Amino acid sequence: MNVVLTVAGSDSGGGAGIQADLKTFHQFGVFGTTVVTAVTAQNTAGVRAWEPVPASLVAAQLDAVAEDLPPQAVKSGMLGSASVVEAVAEGLSRHHLPNYVLDPVMVASSGERLLHPEAEDLILTRLVPLATLVTPNLAEASALTGSEVHDVDAMERAAWRLVKSGAAAALVKGGHLEGDQVVDVLVIGRDGRRLARPRIPTPGTHGTGCTLSAAIAAGLALGRPLERAVEAAVDFVDRAIAAAPRLGHGRGPLNHFVEPPQV
Repeated sequence: MNVVLTVAGSDSGGGAGIQADLKTFHQFGVFGTTVVTAVTAQNTAGVRAWEPVPASLVAAQLDAVAEDLPPQAVKSGMLGSASVVEAVAEGLSRHHLPNYVLDPVMVASSGERLLHPEAEDLILTRLVPLATLVTPNLAEASALTGSEVHDVDAMERAAWRLVKSGAAAALVKGGHLEGDQVVDVLVIGRDGRRLARPRIPTPGTHGTGCTLSAAIAAGLALGRPLERAVEAAVDFVDRAIAAAPRLGHGRGPLNHFVEPPQV
């Protein structure tokens, strides 16, 4: 069985973070392992509080997994602090972990900050150059590139800049743009394309970024080419949004029980 590692925070509401990643890995038929970087108190209404895990414990978790259950792919989400970013970068490099999908989680959908400000530059300088794929949303792409990303053309420019910053590929997500369609921009090496699909009107979108990056990592662990892994992950997330179970009183979770696409 293929092994995938998620390096991310714990979501007490079960819709995002480590919990969403493990559900996604299960659906794709890969064995999920974890490095917990932060513990959050949250539900569908928002994040009430959170604390980072000490960097030494993050490093110890990563070493324990890599030495006994070496993953075929890795994804990272919420990292929280600069010291944790450094610990993750050092661990990825030390163990030569392949197929790294970087979801640069900075701010929750509710507006709560999930990354200390001093860690933003480290994401760009320490983790982006290690990434097989980086998957920022509009706000994250703006922070990483230093330029406002407010339309699809700006998304394309941001994706190219992230590749020039060292990522093998970039997927800038356009879910926060207005309109009847959702457009993402994918740049792999010297090739770029737009991925467009109808917007699904629903409040059940909590955990979309986590689920997407986890699904991409699972696809890479299964040996799929990057572009196909992205397409399959986008399809999985769209169907999970369409089948969202309407839990909670706020932005509810996806339905991680939908079947993944057959490849």
